[in-house]
Amino acid sequence: MELRHLRYFVTVAETCHFGRAAEQLHVAQPALSHTIRQLEDELGVVLLARTTRQVRVTPAGEFFLAEARRVLAGLDVGVRGVRRIGEGRLGLVRIGFTGTAAFSHLPHLARTLAERVPDVELEVRADLLTAEQCEHLRKGTLGIGVLRPPVTGDDIDFRVIEREPLVLAVPSDHWLAVEPVVAMAELWAEPLVTYDRRNSVVYEAVARSCREAGLTPQQVHEAPGTAVLLALVAGGLGVGVVPASARALPLAGVVFRDLADAATVELALAWYRETSSPLVATVLSELEGVFPSVRASAGGT
Repeated sequence: MELRHLRYFVTVAETCHFGRAAEQLHVAQPALSHTIRQLEDELGVVLLARTTRQVRVTPAGEFFLAEARRVLAGLDVGVRGVRRIGEGRLGLVRIGFTGTAAFSHLPHLARTLAERVPDVELEVRADLLTAEQCEHLRKGTLGIGVLRPPVTGDDIDFRVIEREPLVLAVPSDHWLAVEPVVAMAELWAEPLVTYDRRNSVVYEAVARSCREAGLTPQQVHEAPGTAVLLALVAGGLGVGVVPASARALPLAGVVFRDLADAATVELALAWYRETSSPLVATVLSELEGVFPSVRASAGGT
């Protein structure tokens, strides 16, 4: 039994006329009659009762008609789904986020994709450092990374979507809390809560800002992420220098102040250069206008 047997039978059963069915199917009527006879011989039942004046669907034919419609409808759904997957409009995309990017960029990203590619499902992994994301991109366990360059390796391409200033986080009762703008040099005597120095782009940017300001900060605590860093600041254990997107994590007891002469950090969309996923290509394309490029780059630095 072939799919054409089902399609031919359904058309004849719905029209109850071999001539009209043949016209719809663009086949010769004798060939259509022969195909239906083949189907009935294979099933061992009469599906269509024929007379010189009419064609009538038998009880067995009524049952088989419902089943044939169900099979053909399921096939159509499968075909449409496969095509949408091939077009990158259906499937699961895994996206990684570094630090505060999940708070500052995930809501807009998720809403955009829900509106533009509603059949694409997101799986989000947060608090991943750049080096971790690059490894996941290579392994295929992430399709897209939202990370801070520089990337590791020359097989990761990225597009910078934001250049973000560093800001100061201080306890709300700290003497610097009343200052709208603070210079890095004013932190010379302040205990500093920093990010874990291992593979942290932000840690390196903070260290560079301190060097350029002639500071040797009193580093008192290292935090594994922004939430812990801010909690330590709120506890009065020091001040912190964090990306401006940390303002998306309001915490009682912490205020943020602009830094006049601190470095900036970049945020980028990244992907594995050799990826063949149409889904990744579609998502990147849809995000093109939402997060316009500050600059595009290929490979590591």
